[in-house]
Amino acid sequence: MKWSNVKSKIISDSWNSQIKNFIARILFFLLAFIILRVLLAAFFVYIKPNEYGIKQVNIGLRTGIQKNVYEAGYHFLIPFGFQMMHRFPRDMQVFELTDSPDTASRDARKEKAAHIQTSDGFFVDVDVSILYHINDPYEVITTVGPGKLYEDNGIIPKVEPKLKEALGELTTEEFYNSPLRVAKADVAKQLLNEELNFKGIYVDYVLVRYFKYSGELQRNIEEKKLKDQLVFTNQSKARATAEESLVKKVRQEGEANMKVRLEEGKAYIVKKNAERDLYIRTKKAAADLLISLAEAQKTELINQAYQKKGSDKLVGLKMAEVYKGLDMILLPSSGSGGVNPLDLDNTLKMFGVGEGKEQ
Repeated sequence: MKWSNVKSKIISDSWNSQIKNFIARILFFLLAFIILRVLLAAFFVYIKPNEYGIKQVNIGLRTGIQKNVYEAGYHFLIPFGFQMMHRFPRDMQVFELTDSPDTASRDARKEKAAHIQTSDGFFVDVDVSILYHINDPYEVITTVGPGKLYEDNGIIPKVEPKLKEALGELTTEEFYNSPLRVAKADVAKQLLNEELNFKGIYVDYVLVRYFKYSGELQRNIEEKKLKDQLVFTNQSKARATAEESLVKKVRQEGEANMKVRLEEGKAYIVKKNAERDLYIRTKKAAADLLISLAEAQKTELINQAYQKKGSDKLVGLKMAEVYKGLDMILLPSSGSGGVNPLDLDNTLKMFGVGEGKEQ
């Protein structure tokens, strides 16, 4: 029993020793990690992707603001006040001038709407959005200062005076002219860049979102605009009526010209038909004349043939054809008027042909 107790005690002491060593190792690694983390946080600073970093040396060589611009990532920094890192945003920034904060960008710096006097003496409250970015953080920190001073000492003091200078050239009614208003907003942008570029700030856009006059003036302007629109509507109707009359006149002239052309076409057809009929009658008359001349010439030639030698026989033969239609004829065969059909010479003499012989 004593030996078993001793053996159990030895095993228990061995396990306890291993557990203590494991815990000691864990504590060592945990302490090392904490010390490394503290050292990393103390000697390294992290610059986000949407940030610039500018180092300031307070103690040591080359004290002051350093020109080197640090990009995103971890950068070595001596702690305890020897060095410090200033951060500036590198993405687009928005500065809002508005009396309706709910309509503005959530993360934007907001101020009251710009109170601008127009060139004809009236006041208008203008909601404006200024979109800008920092393009040179070294110039910003050396001319304006660290932190948010690029807003307080840079963009904010310059915006409203330049808006008044540019938009103040507009009259009350010209504020309603969108192209002209945008052009004046671009002028304000140029004036702001002239003031801020050397400080490392660049204005990208000046956007006039809304403007409002006093209630009575607003009503007067709206009434005048309605009257102007009515005048423009009447003028448009008058122009439309004039254009309609012109179209009607052109249509009537076109129809008249078409009728004239149609009548000219009909007259042309009649003329050509008459010329055709005249041509046909002329040619037909000429043909009839030729036929008549040919018939006359034929008759003349026949007459001439009848007057030539042997024509008396032809006449006799023609007269003899009279006998073809007779079946029977009774004639005296004796005496001075007797007819003997077998006596050819006498028959020829009777028809006036001659002697029956060629002479």
